[in-house]
Amino acid sequence: MAKITLVDDDENIVTSVSLALESHGHEVKAYFDGAAGLAALENEPPDLAILDVKMPRMDGMEVLRRLRRTSDMPVIILTSKDEEIDEILGFNLGADDYMHKPFSQRLLIERVKAVLRRAGIEGEDTAAAAVGGAEAAARALKRGKLTLDPARHDCLWDGKPVKLTVTEFLLLQSLAQRPGFVKSRDNLMDAAYDDQVYVDDRTIDSHIKRMRKKFREVDPEFDAIETLYGVGYRYREA
Repeated sequence: MAKITLVDDDENIVTSVSLALESHGHEVKAYFDGAAGLAALENEPPDLAILDVKMPRMDGMEVLRRLRRTSDMPVIILTSKDEEIDEILGFNLGADDYMHKPFSQRLLIERVKAVLRRAGIEGEDTAAAAVGGAEAAARALKRGKLTLDPARHDCLWDGKPVKLTVTEFLLLQSLAQRPGFVKSRDNLMDAAYDDQVYVDDRTIDSHIKRMRKKFREVDPEFDAIETLYGVGYRYREA
């Protein structure tokens, strides 16, 4: 169903998680340190990466930091640290979800399903996905300089590509669907996250901040995402 790369230095966790994922039809490749995992992720990009935080040679946060320089693949972070600051850091770096150890295999499978579904990799009707180019084009969203193509997970600003993570893409899509209308942080959480995933306001703010930075690398004058302090965000059609 999906190609998943698991990077964790705990052999028991690697074995149990790999078996659980494989039992649901996924193809799993496992690595036991961050440096080896990063090399594999860059050389053979999977559909989803699952990264532990505390690992030898390179920790999971550094792997994520380096990965986000070139890739928007979905990433789930695993950690035994039950500290809010680690979760915030993970989301700031572009993680799509976050799980604390110990966790149930069933919950992990549901989180994997949710992230893959948001990425458009799983949960779509096969026949519908095979419909030709005209229908796919009809689903593309154009708002001024912005073009979003959910079928291909492509984002263009004034004809130039902008690499967005799954979560960033869904947040922007939600805003751009109704230019001028204010979306609260709760509205944006509903648009970008599965019901089983809870995130706080700061997580949404972090994603918006990262997204603005990416657009300003393409266009220093980018100002299409407006903040209404104490209310939320809205998309201003450029």
